[in-house]
Amino acid sequence: MNEYRYRKIPYLFIIDFDISDPVIIPLEDAKSEGIFYSINGMSNYTDRGRNQNEVLLIPQPVDIKIYEKAFIKVQEQIQAGNTYLINLTFETPVQLNISLEEVFNRSNARYKLLYKDKFVVFSPESFVTINGNEIATFPMKGTIDASIKDASEVILHDKKEMAEHATITDLLRNDLSIIASDVRVERYRYLERLVTNHKSLLQVSSEIRGILSAEVMENPGYIFRQLLPAGSISGAPKKKTTEIIREVENHERGYYTGVFGYDNGTRTESGVMIRYIEQRGGEFYYKSGGGITFMSDMEMEYLEMVDKVYLPIE
Repeated sequence: MNEYRYRKIPYLFIIDFDISDPVIIPLEDAKSEGIFYSINGMSNYTDRGRNQNEVLLIPQPVDIKIYEKAFIKVQEQIQAGNTYLINLTFETPVQLNISLEEVFNRSNARYKLLYKDKFVVFSPESFVTINGNEIATFPMKGTIDASIKDASEVILHDKKEMAEHATITDLLRNDLSIIASDVRVERYRYLERLVTNHKSLLQVSSEIRGILSAEVMENPGYIFRQLLPAGSISGAPKKKTTEIIREVENHERGYYTGVFGYDNGTRTESGVMIRYIEQRGGEFYYKSGGGITFMSDMEMEYLEMVDKVYLPIE
């Protein structure tokens, strides 16, 4: 990343959760490698026409008893003081009547990525933007079915959701403070509506900003090394919580919950790789989850995980 920045070569970066297999490629080479992106309106993809048939996405969620075992392990770690917020995710086999390319083509999302025939991302969550010397991050924590009566009031006043969002906002504020000065929360717990193939959801985000020095601005690799993994999809404290995640989850995250984006020399924009479908051996797997605290209700968390198995297609 630093080399491309030094050579003034615009590039795409795709960084997995463990930061063990990152892909860094010039933007002009992405298409020939079978990598297509749409990043807040900037895209290398040409619409090839859309199948207008109804999209069928049928999940086969993990048995709630299996989820419960992982949930209990997480609560034991919380009670032991090893973590106080952990993002617990699971892999859900799904039946899907369209291809990954068609999912990419038809989904409505701020950050979309089609990586060969391996996975597709259609994420609403920004990670980091850098414009000039200003850096911003947008942690997203809290989801509710918009059809619930007074849904916005319910989620904004839910004590568990309030505590979880406060924790992640504080974590990301601290993370930015490692690399930036004048770090401040510009907006706190604002709502965004997402329309999916079967319902509308409300999600809660915050906006945190800071100022980068000239030296740090020229070292994007250093910036992302310090900030990853993203706090909103790991937990707090980050290092220990990430170790627990590897112990209790039923799958390897891989690129799921990593980040991807572009750097063109003057602007960097990236999103968190949530809302993610992976293809293996001709089968499809959707990865989803949510934040667990000592106040979490197991059945509600399980339902949230299942609720997040959706396509943002109207």
